[in-house]
Amino acid sequence: LAETSAPSVGIATVQLIVTEEDTAISLAQDLIQRTTEEVDNERQKRELLQLIETILVYKLPKLSRTEIEAMFSLSDLRQTKVYQEALAEGRLEGIQEGEIQGKLKSIPRLLALGLTVEQVAQALELKVEQVKQVLEQSTDP
Repeated sequence: LAETSAPSVGIATVQLIVTEEDTAISLAQDLIQRTTEEVDNERQKRELLQLIETILVYKLPKLSRTEIEAMFSLSDLRQTKVYQEALAEGRLEGIQEGEIQGKLKSIPRLLALGLTVEQVAQALELKVEQVKQVLEQSTDP
């Protein structure tokens, strides 16, 4: 494999989480396009796009829903439950708590994309125990 090839959609999603705000916009635009083109499974595509939306809400707290929707052509952004929860948490708990919650909410989807618990913990700058706890909570009925 060539080292110059683009990272997988899963790895690029993790990169979006940890990237600075000024580079997040262009990375997100590329990631949305790649997801639409490269992911064949409709359920996985929908979940990945929702994850990207969640990351953007936390990454771009100064932008309104309308601005984010227009910027990324995400017509159903304002209807997503993830977006509504992120917006409410950001207002109540502040930007720092919002970023932490965004990381925790992304764990099940990143694991579903095939990343290991250790990879998710490292990429999100969380403890392995935190990732395992979220995994256990998401599998409980």
